[in-house]
Amino acid sequence: MPMDARIASLEERHAALDRRITDEDRRPKPDDTELVRLKLEKLRLKDEMERLRSSRPH
Repeated sequence: MPMDARIASLEERHAALDRRITDEDRRPKPDDTELVRLKLEKLRLKDEMERLRSSRPH
């Protein structure tokens, strides 16, 4: 997968996680464990996107 396509795929997953976090947080009794898991995954994706962007030739 070309790097730009990989980054775009990660951005889509990152946005989907953001929506899931928002949905979970708005529930009457949010699952704190699930929120932590989702936020950690979102952060991992962000780190990977940044790593790929910084290694991409300009």
